[in-house]
Amino acid sequence: MSVRDKRLYLEDLTVSFDGFKALNNLTLYVDPGEMLCIIGPNGAGKTTMMDVITGKTRPDSGTAWFGDGINLLQMSEPEIVAAGIGRKFQKPTVFEQLTVFENLELALAGTRSFLKTLRARITSAQHQRIDELLEIIGLAEHRESLGRILAHGQKQWLEIGMLLMQNPELLLVDEPVAGMTPHEIERTAELLLSLAGEHSVVVVEHDMAFVRSIAKRVTVLHEGQVIAEGDMDRVQNDPRVREVYLGV
Repeated sequence: MSVRDKRLYLEDLTVSFDGFKALNNLTLYVDPGEMLCIIGPNGAGKTTMMDVITGKTRPDSGTAWFGDGINLLQMSEPEIVAAGIGRKFQKPTVFEQLTVFENLELALAGTRSFLKTLRARITSAQHQRIDELLEIIGLAEHRESLGRILAHGQKQWLEIGMLLMQNPELLLVDEPVAGMTPHEIERTAELLLSLAGEHSVVVVEHDMAFVRSIAKRVTVLHEGQVIAEGDMDRVQNDPRVREVYLGV
């Protein structure tokens, strides 16, 4: 598989903030349908990398390509979303005054206004799509529950479902299991694994047990660069990773 066959390819990205290099010639690739986990200490450049991918931050130099020759650095944030990239931040942002079903219905509407969306009638195909996603994210029994009464893990799953309503090719997921119970962590692992294949999924996470449970390939960032890559055993035994991240 050539570089141009990758779902995402970042090459020689550099981002500086007041002289500090948040990214330092970062090069990273994601295959179609791959589940990639990215780990690294605080300040390693993980969030900045996702900001570049989604158009929130412009790099000083380097390239960022998506899919079949889409230059992300020439696109706005809404255009990047429309191209097929969805991002879930660490803190879930669901509409707490709406039901689970209404949250997914609103996500389906895309750029339509809030009031127009609530007044519009969805098609039977759209209704079926929401029903399917409710099953995927494990919230079918909570379809009429308000967002504000959901448990933390359920809000995370709902937000993933809201992203999936746009059918993204690439999902960027930031620390999805922070603050979760062991049962919620297990369910989240199952959910993300079920998405890989149909979607490319990039997960940034600190929970090593969780990363081990879902990742075939792990990339380690430090000071804005990739310092190790491979399966979990390989990166955990890498001397530099042990020094700068694992503290052993």
